[in-house]
Amino acid sequence: MLPAWPGITPRFARIARFAPLIGLVLGGLQALLWLATADRLPGGARVALVMALALWLSGGLHHDGALDTADGLAAGPGRRLEAMADSRVGAAAVLAAAQLALLRAAGLLCLLETAGWTAGVALVAAAFWGRVSPLLAMQAYPYLRAGGTAAFHRRHWRGLGRELRPALALGVPLLLAAAAAAPAGAAAAWIGLAPTLLVPHWLGRRLGGHSGDSYGACVEWVEALALLLSGLVLVQLAG
Repeated sequence: MLPAWPGITPRFARIARFAPLIGLVLGGLQALLWLATADRLPGGARVALVMALALWLSGGLHHDGALDTADGLAAGPGRRLEAMADSRVGAAAVLAAAQLALLRAAGLLCLLETAGWTAGVALVAAAFWGRVSPLLAMQAYPYLRAGGTAAFHRRHWRGLGRELRPALALGVPLLLAAAAAAPAGAAAAWIGLAPTLLVPHWLGRRLGGHSGDSYGACVEWVEALALLLSGLVLVQLAG
């Protein structure tokens, strides 16, 4: 939902490698809203506004993929791709939407108990790690739909090392700087690495590969889990 950046005309075929950097921008906008509303709005309103902003900024693209993936997993091995392609929302998708919302809300409610800039770091890091995770899925698992809308990611894939270069060049140094500032900054910045490594492989094994929908599911589940883990750890450190 963001406007095009002036003077920049990226090749969309290679957009996946820049997704983590886009995550830094999206997470940064959420962090700005979170910090700007501190002491101005009730906690519940801040949580709801940040969650709504995240959905608006992404246009719900990844969220839709997470719901389709949930329906596919529930359909069983023989009908997974068919269920994921069905535009109708099934019971598993509704359940996944509720779970994702609850995990995000729980994480943000925990962050209400923390002071200073670490909550903002957690929001930025969660959006960053969420968009690193599809790169791991693309590297480790085949693409399930030969004519799928996200097949171009695999056609233009040049290996994980090259695809991670933008993230390693900008995102990782920023997270290292946050980690060096304080123990709480380290927890907020790096705890999302665990779901980043686990979620793409769990989904890949269950599905036998990945599709555009499951790439989106990786983003959503990693981001939600990273927020929850960050919130829980930061509350413990604050106590």
